[in-house]
Amino acid sequence: MIPLLPPRAPGMRIGLFGGSFNPPHDGHALVSRLALTRLKLDRLWWVISPGNPLKDASELPSIDARIAAAKEIVRDPRVAFTGFEAEIGARFTCDTLEFLHAHCPGVRFVWIMGADNLLQFHLWRRWKEIAQTTPIAVIDRPGATLKATNAKAAIYFRQARLSESDAAMLAATPPPAIVYLHGPRLERSSTELRAGARS
Repeated sequence: MIPLLPPRAPGMRIGLFGGSFNPPHDGHALVSRLALTRLKLDRLWWVISPGNPLKDASELPSIDARIAAAKEIVRDPRVAFTGFEAEIGARFTCDTLEFLHAHCPGVRFVWIMGADNLLQFHLWRRWKEIAQTTPIAVIDRPGATLKATNAKAAIYFRQARLSESDAAMLAATPPPAIVYLHGPRLERSSTELRAGARS
């Protein structure tokens, strides 16, 4: 059974912003606006994950609760919120992308990640395959600006890097293709917000 995915059509440029979003915050909204504008995307999907395999998910709120919270943060008709990964049993990004490429032919997907995630990207399952099948936009994050360009994955795919001035071409560029985007940043993170809520 194919899960209910947000509206899409062949030729559309859709950004995939994946994560636990626990909780979603203004920094996520900032990334959404930056990606939509700089990458010239038609749509952006927040892919709310059942849980990051590299993190403890024992106290993770339900996907429905996180989607409801995300909708309070971002009110843009171009942005959709989906928890389809839980429906298809995907725990890893490689499985998510494999599913989407198979069931959404002609859609130009772009994977969006923070620079802090790029630092550990080489630990993701089938990370080379992810980059070889889907263009990637890396969004600058506080504390990761200089480290990101020296990350293992960044060095491995250094020949695939596009100039930031060519960001609007990313969705139409055959992978591997990676672009780094810089812009306004917020220092806060979901980890810090959870810690503040507990204290």
